[in-house]
Amino acid sequence: MEQIFPYANVVAGLLLLVIGFGAHFVGQLISVVDWDLATRLGLQEASLRPEYRHYEHAIAMSDVLVGWTYGIAAVGLIIDAPFGYLWAWLPGAILTYHSIGFLFWTGHHKASGDDYATTRAPLRHAWAASNLATGLLTLAVAASRTVVE
Repeated sequence: MEQIFPYANVVAGLLLLVIGFGAHFVGQLISVVDWDLATRLGLQEASLRPEYRHYEHAIAMSDVLVGWTYGIAAVGLIIDAPFGYLWAWLPGAILTYHSIGFLFWTGHHKASGDDYATTRAPLRHAWAASNLATGLLTLAVAASRTVVE
């Protein structure tokens, strides 16, 4: 299969570096290591209900456990290495899932009467859309070069 558009692999790789590795992995690593710093930086909600903090911490931990793969896939895509296209399936699927999960998670917060920055439009929709666009583009780029014989 041919490329979706010229340099689609580079665009997907750069998006993975910024959205996946930067925001998810590095941002959530800060949350795991120092929750108070993450709150001061705006990476976590300051007024989060205590019962939600356990879930948010678990989400941060899971993002850290898989987030390192975003960097490998990103570098591989940018340098057009065959391994990058194979690795790209993982972050592509995770970011697509994450965008949908984020909308439901923040929707439940809104339904509960919580008013956080992440529950308000346009931030809520922009973050979900950026994750979805990155995930779907990454999957499409991975599919364009992955050969199964």
